[in-house]
Amino acid sequence: MNADAAPLPPRYLRTSEAAHFLSLSARTLEKHRTYGTGPAYRKLGGRVVYSVDDLQAWAQRGAMTSTTDPRGSVLPAKPPAKRLIPYAGRERR
Repeated sequence: MNADAAPLPPRYLRTSEAAHFLSLSARTLEKHRTYGTGPAYRKLGGRVVYSVDDLQAWAQRGAMTSTTDPRGSVLPAKPPAKRLIPYAGRERR
């Protein structure tokens, strides 16, 4: 490769392409985006796009060497647990 060649611009994928890249469904990737547990994304011209580098970094965060390895940090696409507020009213019978 020529040392003077300009670096390639970053490659961006739309949601369906990014989901295919990660072997997920597009809906699962949308849920991750909604709950804040997914890879970094950008909005370009009103469209959600993902950098290939960000997708690879997010997938690498979940890399584990065994089932007991606590290092994997990719969370499931679930909403955060709701905090329970103690009931202050009259108890029901």
